[in-house]
Amino acid sequence: MMLADDAKFFENMAEIGKSDGLWNTALPIAQSRSFLDTTRCKTFTEVIVTKGKHPYVLGTRLSISAGKITEINGLVTDKGDWLFNANAYLKFSSAEDWGTLSANEQTPAQGLIDAANRYLDLFADKFIDAPWGVPCARLEGGAYTNRNNDPRATCNVGVPDGVLYIVNRSYVVDKEKGVVNVFCRFGDSRNGMPDSHTFRLINGEYRLIHTLSVNLNPDQPSPQANDDGSFEIRPPPQQ
Repeated sequence: MMLADDAKFFENMAEIGKSDGLWNTALPIAQSRSFLDTTRCKTFTEVIVTKGKHPYVLGTRLSISAGKITEINGLVTDKGDWLFNANAYLKFSSAEDWGTLSANEQTPAQGLIDAANRYLDLFADKFIDAPWGVPCARLEGGAYTNRNNDPRATCNVGVPDGVLYIVNRSYVVDKEKGVVNVFCRFGDSRNGMPDSHTFRLINGEYRLIHTLSVNLNPDQPSPQANDDGSFEIRPPPQQ
């Protein structure tokens, strides 16, 4: 597709020049998965790169108007980002079913957005009632909550203590696949952690959740997931 003359380019939620984005670099893609929002004229694509010198897991949006791309908006996660492990991400993501649902299994578009918001609102209000489904698996950077493929597994695994607001939310909704993707920031609306949450709902309940979170402070790398999808968050060393 052609670019609009006034197209804008964002990477990790900062505006950049057209020639500066990672999309200019050829990558050996191990897997990609796309969702289409025909109401908002937007797409979201999850891209996993495990081979080559630099593994990545990417979340890229395109915005379309009059048949031209008006915005490219990419989140780039790699070593040092929250729970990053591209090999684990590929292992678990490739085994999941994100295909088209039957009409009876689909959730109305507004219901998908409401469910995503209820999940994200839990970080500020622990008493929110969210539509937990079973089985459900959460893939977070590379950490996986259902490594043993338990048919009773839930994504209700708790959220951090305290009050954390998740702001600047925007949505891509693919009703036929039961998917809503949310770009957002954790905390501060200008400098908070750039994040992507992708939810798949079946019959109005969470069944799959993927998250990509960008660490903006390279001097303090985030904990990393292991190849088997496990992880350990260690406390900082005592001074």
